[in-house]
Amino acid sequence: MRLSGVVERDIDVVAAWLDADDPGPAVVETSGSSGTPKQVLLSRDAMLASAKASAARLGGSGPWLLALPTSYVAGLNVLVRSLVAGHRPVVLGERAPRDASVDADYLSAVPTQLHRWLASSADCEALAGFAAVLVGGGPVDVSLKERARDAGIRLVATYGMAETCGGCVYDGVPLDGVGLALATDGRVRLSGPMLFDGYLDDAEATAQVLVQGWFHTSDAGRIDEDGRLQVLGRLDDMVVSGGINVPAAAVAARLREHPLMEAAEVLGVDDPEWGNRVVAVVVGDLALDDARAWVGETHPRSWAPREVVVVPALPMLTNGKVDRLALRELAGAVR
Repeated sequence: MRLSGVVERDIDVVAAWLDADDPGPAVVETSGSSGTPKQVLLSRDAMLASAKASAARLGGSGPWLLALPTSYVAGLNVLVRSLVAGHRPVVLGERAPRDASVDADYLSAVPTQLHRWLASSADCEALAGFAAVLVGGGPVDVSLKERARDAGIRLVATYGMAETCGGCVYDGVPLDGVGLALATDGRVRLSGPMLFDGYLDDAEATAQVLVQGWFHTSDAGRIDEDGRLQVLGRLDDMVVSGGINVPAAAVAARLREHPLMEAAEVLGVDDPEWGNRVVAVVVGDLALDDARAWVGETHPRSWAPREVVVVPALPMLTNGKVDRLALRELAGAVR
């Protein structure tokens, strides 16, 4: 089963797939935010296991509001979970939550959407009426969580990817049946009934990441004192600058906490002196010296960006994730 991105058609296709006697896997494309997209094979059993575990953690099931593209795993999840609960999902389309006559209990969104909606008191009021608002597909900063909490929204930060049928760790805690472990290099590993069957026509790539029932992600993480997973960012986002390991995701998270900052991403760019120089691509009014001082208040000064590129908006993919290839082009154009 492949989804077209045409919403009403995809809802019917998924409904038929769920009712079929012996359906083949769904084929879902990864975001391709850091390279060539992969074709992920997801069985119906895996999708149903994901839906069941999610409902158990959320404390119930019901109709969902669809605010994400159906051609990606997050949108497919919304269709499956709503249909399994006996409800055709409500389609948000181009509307904001305040404009939609919503008969739904659950909503899944990406941080960019939530950031925009929290700027509207009417949208906040609408979101507070949901049993839960799931947000994933990117870093969910503390400030975003606090704003949602202050607005009375039950926000659930999710972590997962297409290979795990979407979010399988909620607020740092694995869903029931999900195994979580860290490799010696800090790599996050996941197991459970919602794992994918492999990559379409790519046995070699499958064997590299699916080992003895564990999916080896591309993310670094740590387990805090409460036993919750903290995702530190992609392993390949560690920038070695002047011999110092700089976690780009941690620097970006700090920048996003600045009151003048709307959005920020950080990456390393080749540099003859430093090996890699730390570059911040930001949406907001923050000068380089101020950005360096702000980062240096909570992190080593050596982590602070050496360049700041101000843009009107971060480049985004259709699924709401940052387009990291386009981001790298912006960062590389500084010199």
